[in-house]
Amino acid sequence: MPSPFPGMDPWLESPAHFPDFHSGFLASLRAALNAVLPPPFFAALSTRVYAEESDRNVEPDIDLLIPANGSAGSGGTATLTRLETDLLVVGGERRSPADEITERFIEIRTTEGSNRLIAAIELLSLSNKTMGSTGRNLYLAKQGELFLTGVHLVEIDLLRGGSHSTRANLRLLRQQAPRFAYHVAVSRADFDVPTRAAAIELEQGLPTIPIPLTSKVPAVGVELQPVFDRAYDESLFSRRVKYDQPPDPPLSPEQQAWADAILKSKGS
Repeated sequence: MPSPFPGMDPWLESPAHFPDFHSGFLASLRAALNAVLPPPFFAALSTRVYAEESDRNVEPDIDLLIPANGSAGSGGTATLTRLETDLLVVGGERRSPADEITERFIEIRTTEGSNRLIAAIELLSLSNKTMGSTGRNLYLAKQGELFLTGVHLVEIDLLRGGSHSTRANLRLLRQQAPRFAYHVAVSRADFDVPTRAAAIELEQGLPTIPIPLTSKVPAVGVELQPVFDRAYDESLFSRRVKYDQPPDPPLSPEQQAWADAILKSKGS
């Protein structure tokens, strides 16, 4: 069963669903790309793995025991036990080990010249848009590295929350569509032109976007809406998403009214 919405489904942006959607969308996009890429180009999934410091706390390995009167004793060797009722237990906070994060992205390569990298396609993750996170720092560093090595970058942002992270000019995006929710940015490394972007409002379907190849081979177009529809269906989100609860992050009152009307008309 397809999503009730014409474009991106805002209920999929929650941390409970987006990581799985992220993987499914990229797998669907790879298949769509390989159906239209001319020889000798091909699309492949790749990954980066990094450690993100966890916010979870665990109990300390050692409790510091001090006398209730604040005195540390007067010489000699003190033996402290958990049975001494005149001692205070001061637990030292210790963070749990860092969480290992795996992020997937797509690479466009050519079989000529040892599978040379032509373009990278990123679907931004929650971590990419979190200020101060390892994922965001690595992502921004990758933007610069690709540009310096002559690799095109296509960025798809289907998250309303978080900090702006693509190479698209945020001011120009807002001029293009003041109420935009999502956007796609295409940065060519072989042309002396600024990043081009398409702003997408919540009520719109996802666009067809160009995937740049080389100066001698024109870009190919890929339709993002069928890619989204396939990812939604294959992950059975129609069974999993609780549309009777508000999305995370929440919609504006106007957007929520629009979404409620769609859900009511579709019986979701």
